[in-house]
Amino acid sequence: MSRPNVLLITSDQQHWDTIGAFNSEIHTPNLDRLVREGTAFSRAYCPNPTCTPTRASLITGKYPSEHGAWTLGTSLPESEPTLGAHLSEQGYRTALVGKAHFQPLRSTEEYPSQEAYPLLQDLDYWRNFHGPYYGFDHIELARNHTAEAHVGQHYGVWLTEKCGEDWKQYFRAPTGSMPHEVQHTWPIPEELHYNTWIAERTNALLQDYQRAGEPFFLWSSFFDPHPPYLVPEPWDQMYDPEEITIPEGMEGEHERNAPHFGLVQTEEPDFSEWEETGHRIHGFESHLRDEGERRRLVATYYGMVTMLDAYVGKILDELDRLGLAENTIVVFSTDHGHLFGQHGLQAKGPFHYEDLLRVPLLARGPGIACGQQTSALQSLVDFAPTVLDMIGEDVPAEMTGVSQKAVWSGEVESAREHVLCEFHHEPTTVNLRTYIEDRYKITVYHGREYGELFDLEHDPGEFHNRWDDPDYAAIKSDLLLRFVWAEMGREPMPMPRISVA
Repeated sequence: MSRPNVLLITSDQQHWDTIGAFNSEIHTPNLDRLVREGTAFSRAYCPNPTCTPTRASLITGKYPSEHGAWTLGTSLPESEPTLGAHLSEQGYRTALVGKAHFQPLRSTEEYPSQEAYPLLQDLDYWRNFHGPYYGFDHIELARNHTAEAHVGQHYGVWLTEKCGEDWKQYFRAPTGSMPHEVQHTWPIPEELHYNTWIAERTNALLQDYQRAGEPFFLWSSFFDPHPPYLVPEPWDQMYDPEEITIPEGMEGEHERNAPHFGLVQTEEPDFSEWEETGHRIHGFESHLRDEGERRRLVATYYGMVTMLDAYVGKILDELDRLGLAENTIVVFSTDHGHLFGQHGLQAKGPFHYEDLLRVPLLARGPGIACGQQTSALQSLVDFAPTVLDMIGEDVPAEMTGVSQKAVWSGEVESAREHVLCEFHHEPTTVNLRTYIEDRYKITVYHGREYGELFDLEHDPGEFHNRWDDPDYAAIKSDLLLRFVWAEMGREPMPMPRISVA
């Protein structure tokens, strides 16, 4: 058999417990199919709970503090070696369709960005530019989440080819004319939705690769269920807000947490003491919502996931039709999790709960155990080294993720004893890191004496912060030492020692 192909399918900001095989309240028949036909990982984590840092980690095999895209609004340096570049050197065709977000929406002379205004909406430019880009020899990009005004790039070209300028009525100002008051039901026809575009263009590329008989690495990068909460009919009505379970916080749980946890539970929180750069700090706002609104948000979110699942199914079906499934490694995941009421929180921010750090991770294909479910610790920083190992290539020394090949095949139970997660959103005031083992997790804030320590075995809901609990003092001390060892152990070693001096 020839070298395996690699198909990475990602959603955006999807909670780990939104797969029907494990949650009976949501319908995801195509993701359930991957669960049956491959391996499902119940304890997979992102290296950073925001988009750019984790997406850059996926293709570099490095942590955000190592590859340079340390937060939103930064760029992954184009000098960084990527998985696509390594695979291209081995004769693979490489492509990305959908969301990249390796660069910010603003460009400067010192830090230019191809994903920034006004180039973002220069459709003549995107008609003629398809790469190379970060190791992908072919790209077809978009940048908007649902009806955001950031719509443009290759998706804008496709929309214009479909219906001229009429598509703009489905997007918000200043690009379009859809009122900001429109919530939950997105009036865009399904045939113009970016799910349709991503599946259509992915399948066209699969057909090209099959005709040419060339191995490929293809990333289909979907945008949902990232807010704003909007989905077309009939997906908007699939879930009755009154029939679904919505998560709740616990009275008084934030009294033992860092101060920002309590502040977001107020009407008009003041975060001025944390502000350094003048840019928005994600999550630093009021998270208060009434129950009716929270129920409707979750119902729409679930509808977005189920619609996404349908288009994942179109891609899987095309793999089957083309006879590519048997020799294609298929990986499904997301860039980070999502909060929709857990602990009284919404969306994302410096809140390192499992809901935000854990991600769905499914893998199927040659060399991957079938019908297996495992709690072996996984990190998305492991994706690139695992893929290279699975196709028989050496893992570059600069990658600090670990290969999970033996775990994915079912040969060993685990490949790592811990995972690390980062959130660095302001230079000094919002900088935290988390160390997670099978049972415990601990979070440290730069320059602050507060933190979090959770016993996941006795407190899986993470309601009881044991940071200052005297009964956990010895455990805290031991965890902090192992945390330091873990940080030291992930140091890149780009060259082995070859001489005495």
